[in-house]
Amino acid sequence: MQTLPVNTTNSANNGATSSENDLSGAIVRRKTRPVKVGSVTIGGGYPVVVQSMINEDTLDIDGSVAGIRRLHEIGCEIVRVTVPSLAHAHALAEIRQKLIATYQNVPLVADVHHNGMKIALEVAKHVDKVRINPGLYVFEKPKSDRTEYTAAEFEEIGEKIKETLKPLVISLRDQGKAMRIGVNHGSLAERMLFTYGDTPQGMVESALEFIRICEDLDFHNLVISMKASRVPVMISAYKLMAQRMDELGMDYPLHLGVTEAGDGEYGRIKSTAGIGTLLAQGIGDTIRVSLTEAPEKEIPVCYSILQALGLRKTMVEYVACPSCGRTLFNLEEVLHKVREATKHLTGLDIAVMGCIVNGPGEMADADYGYVGKTPGYISLYRGREEIERVPEERGVEALIALIKSDDRWVDP
Repeated sequence: MQTLPVNTTNSANNGATSSENDLSGAIVRRKTRPVKVGSVTIGGGYPVVVQSMINEDTLDIDGSVAGIRRLHEIGCEIVRVTVPSLAHAHALAEIRQKLIATYQNVPLVADVHHNGMKIALEVAKHVDKVRINPGLYVFEKPKSDRTEYTAAEFEEIGEKIKETLKPLVISLRDQGKAMRIGVNHGSLAERMLFTYGDTPQGMVESALEFIRICEDLDFHNLVISMKASRVPVMISAYKLMAQRMDELGMDYPLHLGVTEAGDGEYGRIKSTAGIGTLLAQGIGDTIRVSLTEAPEKEIPVCYSILQALGLRKTMVEYVACPSCGRTLFNLEEVLHKVREATKHLTGLDIAVMGCIVNGPGEMADADYGYVGKTPGYISLYRGREEIERVPEERGVEALIALIKSDDRWVDP
């Protein structure tokens, strides 16, 4: 997936909006450390990275390789696979070898959950990053009669977690690999729920406990996530996490996502509302849109969010008015024709405007304009300059010729 440079800046001022910090309108991103995941870097001012997850059983070697390749070919930069057993961990060795032999060395993340130390230690040999869930990595069966956790009990479990996590941290540290500490609102550990409640604070404290263990072992290749299925909870948790890290002098990149967002239009809207709100405030270094659909459907949503915010440039940006009584042609039909002819031209801004009233002003930032000025004719613009007026039926053809004359056309 081709990505063109965009105008974003880094800042230690967490949560700062572009209007507060940059008069050009560019998003001011929270400053984070770079974390390498194979050939991709998360954070450190690098472009926001797009991730997804295959839904094939990892024991299906050929199916998993095909699924990873499909995602990577359409722009997914890091691919996650689930590893529920040692057999699945061993299978990842074959998956990686087959990817390298038949395609390329795609950055891979292994998802490890319940009591996963042995699994994580094995899979760490074969992937670039291991994702663990603090609420499940050392799973404690809840006691139905419990009313509180004493300080001693809290500390005792904390020590058990440190003992269980230490071998994985050392393995990843010594291999130069990464870890995602992935907190989920729906799977907080019981002692965190009793101590902090079912709150963003509990999510943040859960992550900080694991971060401190890693830091004590001189391991800093960490990415943090605070996922929730409710957008307000997700936004609050990430903002609080960024605030607490800033207070503590931590600069770990954040992986954004609304977990279990569902499917269809509403799943996309939920994901955009959560991820887009945080990115617009400069928070977030990598994203995953979680849809109850084929994984390939997630990637266009990710890039659309990033494109809309000016964080990645992966497709044509179309500026089009909503149509009104002044419109001199069928705007929806014409926009479709223009899009079909030019949608492969990465990085261009093309405006399709129905009349002269708002056209030149609203499309001032576009590379090319396609405007209805008089009935039956199209006026073509390069930036603010009108280049020619052609009959409506030749409009798309003339637009293509204009782009070609500027040596900005590539064949589909």
